[in-house]
Amino acid sequence: MIKIIGAICIIIATSWIGFEASKALTERTRQIRILKSALQSLEAEIMYGHTPLHEASRRIAKQVGSPVKDLFECFAMNLIKGDTTASNAWVEALEHIWKRTAFKTTELEILKQFGETLGKHDLVQQQKQIRLALTHLEREEEEARDKQTSYGKMFRNLGILTGLFIIILLM
Repeated sequence: MIKIIGAICIIIATSWIGFEASKALTERTRQIRILKSALQSLEAEIMYGHTPLHEASRRIAKQVGSPVKDLFECFAMNLIKGDTTASNAWVEALEHIWKRTAFKTTELEILKQFGETLGKHDLVQQQKQIRLALTHLEREEEEARDKQTSYGKMFRNLGILTGLFIIILLM
C-alpha cells in the first residue's frame, strides 16, 4: 500500500514538473503578445493622442495584464518622480519587473534598445522606433510559438514518463 502511494506521489510530482515547463513556454508567448499590444497602444497614444509619456503609460497599464501592466506602471511612476530621463526610467522599470516575467534575454535586449530611444526623438522617429521594436518582438513571438508547439507536449509527456521510469527503477 505504501509503495502504491509513493508511486502515485512520484508520478504526480514529475508530471507537475513537466506541466510547469510546458506552461513557461505558453506564458512567454502570451506575455510577448501582451507587450506587443501595449507598444501598439503606446504608439497610438503618442501619435494620435499627443499624450505625455507618463500619462500614456498609466493608461496602457490599465488596459493590459501582468507583468506588462507592472512594467508600464513602474515606468509611469519613475517618470512622475521627475529626477530621471525617460530611458533611465524605462531601464529601472525593466529591472524592477524582470524576474516576474517569462521573457528571455533577447526580449530584454529589444526592450532596452527601445528604451534608449524613448523621449529623445520627434513623433515620426518615435513611431519608427516603436515599429522596429514591434518587428523584433514579432520575430520573437514566432520563435516562442514554435518552441511552444514543438516542446510543450514533449515536456508534459516527459514528466509522466520520467515518473514511470523512476517507479520501475525503485520496484
